[in-house]
Amino acid sequence: MVSTTLRRIVSPCWKPSVEGENSSRGGVGNGRVDGLLWYEDSGEHVSGEFSMAVIQANNLLEDHSQLESGPISSFKSGPHGTFVGIYDGHGGPETARFINKHLFSHIKKFTTENHGMSADVINKAFLATEEDFLNLVREQFETKPQIASVGSCCLVGIICSGLLYIANAGDSRVVLGRLEKAFKEVKAVQLSSEHNASFESVREELRSLHPDDPQIVVLRHKVWRVKGIIQISRSIGDAYLKKPEFNREPLLPKFRVPNSFEKPILQAEPAISVQKLRPEDQFLIFASDGLWEHLSNQEAVNIVNTCPRNGIARRLIKAALCEAAKKREMRYSDLKKIDRGVRRHFHDDITVIVLFLDFHLISNGSSCRPLVSIRGGAGVSGNSKY
Repeated sequence: MVSTTLRRIVSPCWKPSVEGENSSRGGVGNGRVDGLLWYEDSGEHVSGEFSMAVIQANNLLEDHSQLESGPISSFKSGPHGTFVGIYDGHGGPETARFINKHLFSHIKKFTTENHGMSADVINKAFLATEEDFLNLVREQFETKPQIASVGSCCLVGIICSGLLYIANAGDSRVVLGRLEKAFKEVKAVQLSSEHNASFESVREELRSLHPDDPQIVVLRHKVWRVKGIIQISRSIGDAYLKKPEFNREPLLPKFRVPNSFEKPILQAEPAISVQKLRPEDQFLIFASDGLWEHLSNQEAVNIVNTCPRNGIARRLIKAALCEAAKKREMRYSDLKKIDRGVRRHFHDDITVIVLFLDFHLISNGSSCRPLVSIRGGAGVSGNSKY
């Protein structure tokens, strides 16, 4: 007998999916597009299968993402693996687009130099991408000062040589579905922590890093913000909170910090964890915070565990949108009619990538699977190339 709660959570599996019926393919490996929805329902990566989906809410899509499967270094004979990136932009799409274009190249470069994958490789790639973007801001600041106020969260997952590397800067999240054999249930295990000032631990970290600044975190309208401006404490970009040279005209006054600063207010260094994958590890759900605003970790895991794999990322997005509509006392069918821009009042851009894990492929280090390189959101209304 299925409980009422579980039926509500997995109902997207049992109801016909409205979004996606009138889709068009944007080209091989580019997914399908249906208005504000982009999706790649299924595919294979080195260690199993995957599903991706993106829904736009902002005027310009600020979420960007990618999945790369194959060589992780510059040499085809080097280590093979799967790379996932979720880049949740804010203030505009420029930084997220930039990361989507450059981060994986840095990963391959440093993996080659290091003769293998490591946490240090990932950290160097994050910082190199940050440095490159700040150089771009420096070049464009006088003519396009707004670029100094644009940033992006950055969540990365890499499966290589039986190990899972998770690196996060910002408030996107990855959740593992792990089979608990004793209970015959798949439990949610959160693998990343959010760098958001709403958490006391993050506020304490900021205060310890900036002991002489009593205004490093400010509570305004019941929301904690760094310098009263932004909720996240780590990001790529946000040059105006990293370098004092951008805390001046021609940047708009609303983005400028009242007092000068020497130490960067936000950090670009990711929090990195490394763990060995186990046979009971079933799947990974990577998503921007737009999904987790409406679904709990366990609700998302239950949907993935009980629904068909094909199109599962799209089903997660639909479940989140149904919850968003319910919170506003409206029907999902009516929410779908709301255009980008206005829709941001109901939900954020949402990106979801689900990786199913085949432990046989992981333990054997298979390099015979097809190469994959796919960018989420290509061709969605309002999206443009950087």
